[in-house]
Amino acid sequence: MIHLKGGMFWMGSNDHYPEERPAHPVTVDPFWIDETPVTNRDFAAFVAATGHVTSAEIAPNPADYPGADPALLQPASLVFQQPARRVSLRDFSQWWDYRRDANWRQPLGPDSSLDGLEDHPVVHIAFEDAFAYAQWAGKELPTEAEWEYAAQGGQDRTEYAWGDELMPGGVPQANIWQGEFPIENTMEDGYLRTSPVRSYPANAFGLFDMIGNVWEWTADYYADRHADSPMKTCCAPKNPRGVSLDQSFDPAMPDIRIARKVLKGGSHLCAPNYCRRYRPAARHAQPVDTSTSHVGFRCVKR
Repeated sequence: MIHLKGGMFWMGSNDHYPEERPAHPVTVDPFWIDETPVTNRDFAAFVAATGHVTSAEIAPNPADYPGADPALLQPASLVFQQPARRVSLRDFSQWWDYRRDANWRQPLGPDSSLDGLEDHPVVHIAFEDAFAYAQWAGKELPTEAEWEYAAQGGQDRTEYAWGDELMPGGVPQANIWQGEFPIENTMEDGYLRTSPVRSYPANAFGLFDMIGNVWEWTADYYADRHADSPMKTCCAPKNPRGVSLDQSFDPAMPDIRIARKVLKGGSHLCAPNYCRRYRPAARHAQPVDTSTSHVGFRCVKR
């Protein structure tokens, strides 16, 4: 783990997606944070010690999903599947496959394994799985503010975790998508999916993979914008937390009461033509019961 001294920083952005607004000053106390995302090797040690069974390995309870197609109520998780032709970017079902028996051990489904992926970030992790690992390790999940402070690496409102240019000198600084998402990945960075942790330079705090590779769970519930905060640094909120549970449900789906948490950092699927969330300020809502092939986590200690 790396110890961060904390302090005041500017959280959020007024220049990109609406949910990142408003940019505002925040103060966080000192804390420790994992140098990398939790890897398959790390998670395997946790499972061996505890017998933990992840959400993706358990069939959903029909009572929790009234009206669901019974064929879908099987142990499964979402796997990115590159379409064979150009598709509408408004229809994410064109590249996500709800694949039976896809889980952290079998990231692409029954015919896959972790061979050669021991040092890649663990994926297909629902929030409860990340929370259970953190408890076992004597750690916690970071708040959104802690995560964003760590990702910035002490830089003052730069676009990316490494500066203001996405690929300085044409050199990839993180595992993100190159080419036209989702049909063409030119793989300028050498990876189609996840990459081993530490494959790219650390940020100024010595932290690896804060941007790209996998999205990372935080402890905070999600709202579609930051709370309005004082714009003066003298009045910066200290150690802010997300909204309450009741405010975290998706207002567009009032009949589905599944809480959402904040994901940070973007992933290997973020691309200039689709999802420019490979920035510290970027954020995304993830239902707590949902696991995918591009979401992982890291832990903190306070």
